[in-house]
Amino acid sequence: MPSTPGRKPYDSTRRAAAARRTRTAVVRAFGELLVADGFKAATIRAVADRAGVSAETVYKTFGGKEGLVKALWDITLAGDDEPVAMLDREQAREVLAADEPARKMWLFAGAVRAIHERVTPLATLLAQAGPEGAAVLATGEQERRVAVRALVDHLADRGALRAGADPVHATDACWALTTTALFAKLTVEAGWDGGAYQRWLADMLTATLL
Repeated sequence: MPSTPGRKPYDSTRRAAAARRTRTAVVRAFGELLVADGFKAATIRAVADRAGVSAETVYKTFGGKEGLVKALWDITLAGDDEPVAMLDREQAREVLAADEPARKMWLFAGAVRAIHERVTPLATLLAQAGPEGAAVLATGEQERRVAVRALVDHLADRGALRAGADPVHATDACWALTTTALFAKLTVEAGWDGGAYQRWLADMLTATLL
């Protein structure tokens, strides 16, 4: 059907780009308010005002504050707002592609380090944010466990998993070693730098898994 004279054809690409810009602006505004004023002060209205959109837009896009918290967590975790799953990202692909098992552990430890350097400040804030924050942190732990199990299964498929190791117990151990809390204890409380943490984690993973 020909378009109506004087009316521009529907541009779904432009509309999607605009929606993504709005989403990014809202998440950024929420993050800034969360850091500056705390979780309770970062209301939907305050976020909308800071982002230059209506509160209705925020609700339609995120479904409420918990959805907004999850969006901020996901973007912080990934380091960008590209719609690419963590297991499909470049660092994950490098781990899987590495030939030497010890090299895999070093690369995986580096990926864990990079993630924790991004999310630890946010995790600290969310731990004090009540049910919404707790729910997002719990989901994040579940997703992290899935990623760890994928690594263990990959090692088993390659014949690199330690002989006699139970994949479930190996997953538990790796999951415990790679927590944000342990990263914070070593780098914040003990004063380790990122490089020292990565070397330690790679050594621990090598001893535990390979």
